[in-house]
Amino acid sequence: MMDVGFDTIGNATLICYDSAPILVTDPWLVGTAYFGSWTFSHDIPEAQLAAIRQCQFVWLSHGHPDHLSLESLRLLRAKKVLLPDHVGSRIANDLSNQGFSVQVLGDRTWYQLSPRIRVLCIADYNQDGILLVDINGRLVININDASDRGWGGLVNSITRRYKTSFLLRLAGFGDTDMINIFHESGGRLTPRAAKKRPIGQEIAMMLRHFPARYFIPFSSMHRYQRTDSGWADQFSTRLSDYALGFESSRSELLPAFLRWDCNRDTYEQISPSERPIRLVPPEHYGDNWSDPLEKDDAFHIAEYFKSIEHLSDHFDYLNFRVGGRDNIVELSRRKFNRAITFEVPRNSLMRAICHRIFDDLLIGNFMRTTLHGKFDKTGLYPDFTPYVAKYADNGGARSRDELCEYFEQYRQRAPISFLKGLVETHARDVIRNAFNIDSTVYRAARRTYFALK
Repeated sequence: MMDVGFDTIGNATLICYDSAPILVTDPWLVGTAYFGSWTFSHDIPEAQLAAIRQCQFVWLSHGHPDHLSLESLRLLRAKKVLLPDHVGSRIANDLSNQGFSVQVLGDRTWYQLSPRIRVLCIADYNQDGILLVDINGRLVININDASDRGWGGLVNSITRRYKTSFLLRLAGFGDTDMINIFHESGGRLTPRAAKKRPIGQEIAMMLRHFPARYFIPFSSMHRYQRTDSGWADQFSTRLSDYALGFESSRSELLPAFLRWDCNRDTYEQISPSERPIRLVPPEHYGDNWSDPLEKDDAFHIAEYFKSIEHLSDHFDYLNFRVGGRDNIVELSRRKFNRAITFEVPRNSLMRAICHRIFDDLLIGNFMRTTLHGKFDKTGLYPDFTPYVAKYADNGGARSRDELCEYFEQYRQRAPISFLKGLVETHARDVIRNAFNIDSTVYRAARRTYFALK
């Protein structure tokens, strides 16, 4: 058993030790994610599974099922669940109601978990969570899927106090978002993931923003396994992809799966078995593409989307093509010349509506999304995905008044960081819309952005 240190394993799982296993993050141990669309890329070895079962604390970053796996959590029911202080408290309330012992970590505050392990958690307005872990004087920066929403300055100021630091963050070609998108003419929008830009270059750029000594690939170890989403597996990231193009004079790229000893500052690579992919038909997960909507389904769909008032300021209608039939949800009588058609199986659609997890449909990449009319290069951003998946579903902010209160609560926590996050996010959207992401100008602007930060 390790004395003091950490393991990285699975999709986004960090295991921290202090004489015994103390903390595990985002344990996705069994089952699938996104209505069966995702599975693990590698098995989790028995040694790490045993350590996870012995941990005292489980930290969950956010609500995506490859991070918050209820099937996995049920195996860890006796543990204390630690959560970011997300506005809306959806995860905390849901888990408490299911009998879990939950502790919400106050924002930007250190908590001692054991003599040599302490943690600091940050919750941002995109409903993402960041965890800093001090293990015997070494800093692990678990950013998982998050993008800097103004908290980067704090993270960097803390990082500079440590001689040894590790950045754990999503890095990949870009399949971890909605890429099954089409023009109304029928042609597929070429996803950024299809370009397969060298991931090592992206990692080196991240390390200019977050000046850690080491980078560990994280939060992207999945494969597609449904027959209707298997087309996207060509864009998922393999372990050999991370090093391509990586160059840094002050930081080092480490293997994705490793055990780091925080006494000796040495590591051993963990080499789990790669899982063979066997495509599974959608019917295995209750999805039959020929099933039509049932009685009252259309009412619940309309009620769900019409309650998100921001949508009526930007879209004419949403269309849900289920079982080959169109079902229109009219949002506004004004003409924005923008609308969206979602072609999707009934079962997963109604589960997403019932459980308020529409983002799971987007990320699963079996739902076909068609954009009608005037859309920017950023597609469903910024006016659809964050308002539906982040602020409404997870944050509980559906009306305009609720949105104002939602953002105000985050602003009060860290006013300068909050404003900085909004400005920088808007600036990124402007740059993405102004220039093709493959252009020299875009890449130069992006390099300049990271250099300035």
